[in-house]
Amino acid sequence: MNGSGTASAAPTPAVPTPAAPPSPGPGTDGGPAAAPAARGSYRRLSVEERRAQLITAALTLFGHRAPEDVSLDDVAAAAKASRPLVYRYFPGGKPQLYEAALRSAADDLQQCFAEPQSGPVTGRLAAALDRYLAFVDGHAAGFSALLQGGSVVETTRTGAIVDEVRRAATDQVLAHLQVAEPGPRLRMMVRTWISAVEAASLIWLDEGKQPPVEELRDWLVDHFVALLTVTAATDPQAAEVTRATLALESADGPVGQLGRRVLEVVADAEHLL
Repeated sequence: MNGSGTASAAPTPAVPTPAAPPSPGPGTDGGPAAAPAARGSYRRLSVEERRAQLITAALTLFGHRAPEDVSLDDVAAAAKASRPLVYRYFPGGKPQLYEAALRSAADDLQQCFAEPQSGPVTGRLAAALDRYLAFVDGHAAGFSALLQGGSVVETTRTGAIVDEVRRAATDQVLAHLQVAEPGPRLRMMVRTWISAVEAASLIWLDEGKQPPVEELRDWLVDHFVALLTVTAATDPQAAEVTRATLALESADGPVGQLGRRVLEVVADAEHLL
């Protein structure tokens, strides 16, 4: 080999073949030794890159198995690292790693309902639910364990992280409704819907991801419209918001279709009007 790692000409018989260079030792971060490679093909990971790698490996495992069924050895193997390396970055062990993984997932979840504030509100919520349900689908085991309180690594801090996601979702939905200072009924209505989305997601996983995710999304959007309309019947602020929201909808959109389906159901109940 020459200095660049490329093959050199065969040595003459009078010159002994040089010994192979020694294998490089472990990386400075305590990770496994790198395989011999051409110069420029190996780069040590920075502290933040290695930490992110371990979190990504943990998230992948937590997404398919309950957290209590995932060991630090599993995470180390998935990240192609060593157990001591995992402890170096997460000296608190699995609870600390789980909390870090949850925080990473929460950062993504908090952006689910962040849609451009233009067009019908139901279209924005449908796009947000597509992202939310995609997350649920990809992190089924961890999502279920956390929300059902079934994880042995659950702590008050992990609970606070989940509550933070719920508050962020509530604030984003209220922003779509253009409500800066919601009254107690309107705020309760939005929080109730967020809770319904969580519960429906868990049931959907328990039912083998049935109905199809598109049907679940549309059903949850209908739930939002129904809750908002019912709240509007007794709350002036909700009534004002409902009128403004419906003004953005079209006859062939989700609300128009829902209205016609509801009329078919109540057509024989004219005595109630």
